[in-house]
Amino acid sequence: MTPIGPEYSYVEKPSMELLGQLGWAQIDAFQETLGPQGTLGRDSQHDVVLTHRLRFAMRKLNDAQVPDTSINEAIEVLTKDRSVMNQVRANREVYDLLRDGYRAEWTDDHGEKRTETLRYLDLKNPSDNDLLAVQQMWVKGHLHSRRLDAALFVNGVPLVLMEFKEPGVALKSAYDDNVTDYRDTIPQLFIPNCFVLLSNGSEAKVGATYSPWEFFGDWKVIDAAGTRGAVALETALRGTCDPAILLDLFENFVAYLERPGGLIKNVARSHQYLGVNAAIENLRRARAEQDKRLGVFWHTQGSGKSLSMLWFTQKVLRQIAGKWTFVMVTDRTELDTQLHGEFADAGAVPPEARVHAASIAHLRELLAADHRYVFTLIQKFQPSKAAGEREMPVLSERSDIIVITDEAHRSQYDTLALNMRRALPNASMMGFTGTPLIAGEEQATREQFGEYVSIYNFRDAIEDGATVPLYYENRIPELQLVNENFSDELDSLLEAAELDEDAEGALAREFSTQYTLLTRPERLKTIASDLVRHFVGRGFAGKAMYVGLDKAAAVRMFALVQEAWAEHLAELRAEHDALPELERPWLASRIELMEATDMAVVVSQSQNELKTLDDQGLDIRPHRERMNREDLAEKFKDAADPLRLVFVCAMWMTGFDAPSVSTVYLDRPMKNHTLMQTIARANRVFPEKDNGLIVDYVGVFRNLEKALAIYGAASAGESPIEIIDALAGELDAAVAELTSFCANAGVDLLAMRDAEGFDHIAKRDAAVEALLVDEETRNDFTGKARQVRKVFKALLPNPKAGAQQRTVAAIRVLHERIVEVTRPPEADISAVSDAVDALLDRSVGAEEYVIRAAAEGTNPDPLIDLSLIDFDGLAAKFAGRRRAETDRLAQVLRQQAIGAALRNPTRYELVERIEQLIEDYNAGSVNIDEYLRRLIELSQTLTTEEERAVREGMTEEELAIFDLLTQPDPVLTAAERETVKASAKQLLEHLNEKLVQDWRRKVATTNDVNSTIRRVLDQSLPEVPYTVDIFHTKVQLVFDHVLTAYGDNGESAYSPRIDFSYPGEHVQIEHGGPIDVNKVADDVVARIHADPAFAAQVAAQLQPERPMPGREGGHAYR
Repeated sequence: MTPIGPEYSYVEKPSMELLGQLGWAQIDAFQETLGPQGTLGRDSQHDVVLTHRLRFAMRKLNDAQVPDTSINEAIEVLTKDRSVMNQVRANREVYDLLRDGYRAEWTDDHGEKRTETLRYLDLKNPSDNDLLAVQQMWVKGHLHSRRLDAALFVNGVPLVLMEFKEPGVALKSAYDDNVTDYRDTIPQLFIPNCFVLLSNGSEAKVGATYSPWEFFGDWKVIDAAGTRGAVALETALRGTCDPAILLDLFENFVAYLERPGGLIKNVARSHQYLGVNAAIENLRRARAEQDKRLGVFWHTQGSGKSLSMLWFTQKVLRQIAGKWTFVMVTDRTELDTQLHGEFADAGAVPPEARVHAASIAHLRELLAADHRYVFTLIQKFQPSKAAGEREMPVLSERSDIIVITDEAHRSQYDTLALNMRRALPNASMMGFTGTPLIAGEEQATREQFGEYVSIYNFRDAIEDGATVPLYYENRIPELQLVNENFSDELDSLLEAAELDEDAEGALAREFSTQYTLLTRPERLKTIASDLVRHFVGRGFAGKAMYVGLDKAAAVRMFALVQEAWAEHLAELRAEHDALPELERPWLASRIELMEATDMAVVVSQSQNELKTLDDQGLDIRPHRERMNREDLAEKFKDAADPLRLVFVCAMWMTGFDAPSVSTVYLDRPMKNHTLMQTIARANRVFPEKDNGLIVDYVGVFRNLEKALAIYGAASAGESPIEIIDALAGELDAAVAELTSFCANAGVDLLAMRDAEGFDHIAKRDAAVEALLVDEETRNDFTGKARQVRKVFKALLPNPKAGAQQRTVAAIRVLHERIVEVTRPPEADISAVSDAVDALLDRSVGAEEYVIRAAAEGTNPDPLIDLSLIDFDGLAAKFAGRRRAETDRLAQVLRQQAIGAALRNPTRYELVERIEQLIEDYNAGSVNIDEYLRRLIELSQTLTTEEERAVREGMTEEELAIFDLLTQPDPVLTAAERETVKASAKQLLEHLNEKLVQDWRRKVATTNDVNSTIRRVLDQSLPEVPYTVDIFHTKVQLVFDHVLTAYGDNGESAYSPRIDFSYPGEHVQIEHGGPIDVNKVADDVVARIHADPAFAAQVAAQLQPERPMPGREGGHAYR
């Protein structure tokens, strides 16, 4: 039966009931029977496509004249083994088949050759498909079996995977513990998948098949009216899993993009799905009313506007009759290149299609032809001087042209826009923008495009997780001109300079006083020095951009930063050498960052730039040579490339997406759209990046507030960008809340923080015990600790972080220890993340020392051989910290049982008993003494079970087959048991000849293995106890086991394993010198464990009156 508990009662059960209301048939597959008439319609637990259901649905969906052989051929092509392919490319191959169908060829009864596209899914009539919601379905991989919480099948194809957690459990654990595991252990499940839904009831996130956690997003609303369910899960289910919505998402809102790191898959977020569909409906309305204005689509920078354009145009081409041509218009070369590249990467523009206008003449050629897409700069809509044209001629009178203008507010009100409208008099116009229309623009824009069709503002994007929050930090130097003294004329000139860099020369002429103040050498040197220290001391070491006043400022600042960089690096090296050895590693990491960081100037070319900069004593030649020689844009976008800091003035402010950028240093007056687009360079989502940071050297804050009033659509007095100083108060509040929480749990956090040496260790262990009292307390502490760390990291390197640095260090130590003692003894991504965070937290601006005793180390407990555990010694040793160590023992035992079950599937029941015991203990229904006693019993049972092969006179491989043939039935006599043993041994001898290289990937070989099992068992098993039904069941069980346990390249579940155990002897350390254990760094601790000579050197520095006892005598592991 289906498991019961809070997850089932409050999440899984109501989800299945809601799916039933939405039109899905529901099946509990916990006790599934296989075969054509089985529970789901599949032949093996390895199958993820329910082939019998798919065959029936395709027979109903396609023409009756299509022969069964063609239907079967289409199914074979869909379900063929793609395990050798790149996973995302395999997913795209299956997606293309499911969306576009399979082109079948056959010869009919009259001898004529027939071709027809066979459909797998009915995308036009969603309710006519076989809609099946399955819970508790088992799926077998090569070596593992996994049970799914829920999956949605359309005509037998699993399009949606759902993973649930009980209310109150961190939702990220569904991704970390389950989804990532499924991708490794049952990868075939994801090949036909469309998207994954994760939920604990109150939270729900949706992500593409292979998305990292950071790109799973909330599905905020059900429909365009903003309707929401009672909880987030209801909203997500109604918003994505209604059959009509699901198949619309599947057909029209999936994109595969070629990227430098490989192919990636994107599925629309709710704002993109609803926005594009609103634009489609507006197109239908406009056609009916003969209105050429298709509206303005405002989705904030960084929220996927280019993909929304792609999905809008592709859905129009697929679903609205006509030979549509989309003219994609921008006003900047970077935007033009980026937009064309995005469509090309998505496969919307074939590689051989030259639809990117290279000149005025080329644009005319493209518009005269019949292309689906044309990409151009608006500047190419000009009369031909060569032809003597005085005004723009008509280039096309077609009415099925849609002009889509990116960043519509900038380029629609001048002569070029008029030229475009004269060239395409019957075209429809649609505007896309990442920034809102401001006063003075709205009326003109409405006249050209119409009303807004979709709005997704700055605040919406942050709340949904589509972008990260932005923090603002004012670091104006004292020499800075006060912002109010700038005239509006200066702002206007800078706006113009962004479009026309030749206008930059007017700065010095028309605004000599202001320009001189901004470019004073003393001011720039002050900024350069501050920038270097700020860059090195940040909490998240992402990439950064310095935005200067003009081209000269960018080149000059590059040189000044190089000087300040060398000075600061020399200071750090000297400081490093003067420190005690144990305190050097954190400073060494800063030095390593500085030594490895590359920086570059990136500015556009202009006439007379050499003379103009020469006259100012600046040499742009080496920078221009590098810009011409290297692809700096791709280097900067690559998070792993050492190019981490660039100096720009107008380049890369729009049409440039580098998600790892976390800091923008503003030294250029800006306002309105330009300001918002510039700061949005730092708001992209990227792993480990909690926020972007805007460092203001010029005083744009007043303009920022004005822009945000429109851009963020915030309430009165509210700003969606946080002032970084306010984070100090947020950090204080978070620390106070956690301190109070600990006190209520019996933990004096501040006393633990202030304790030293072994007193600190004792207080820490006692605190861990208290916080592990039950799962709720542990989860609450973990959540609050992560919030403290997140705010602390965002505040760095602000000196105000220093007030809480020691308390944050103590919190981190507690949190890390709790994670260590409760996690399975295998690689843990979150633990690695925390370790990296710990290194980042020890920053130059606000140093946080590690509070950890040398005896503990970074990984104190390697994987332990259970057979060597001394349980009597264990009970004695754990007297003071039983909860922590018993939790670790439970996880080790569980891992050992899983290994045993992989070798013999009949042992899975033991794994379930261990997992149930852990669950009972975490729920509080078993006390610590009973927990330990039952763990010992289960360990002894496991040891006895693993020794059974020797007692039976069989190998582990033979015993696994024997157990499958005899458990739980039939009942056998002693003689019959011996016959079955011989049968198991004989079968293995035959199989060893069949299990060749890549045997599972060759259909003929796999079928031969299945036939061999059936033949050998039919010949050798006793007939009386093995009835026909029992025989067929046993054959399937053995075949599934062979598929799971034996790999394609010679490895198997029985391959030799490496055992890890503690050495029998331990290094005894005597202490001889003073050392502050609060300042011992992580990698030093690791070296103490690995290097006895180094440990002896450390011992010589330790105080003799506070000796460190060796790990001797009663050690629990031998």
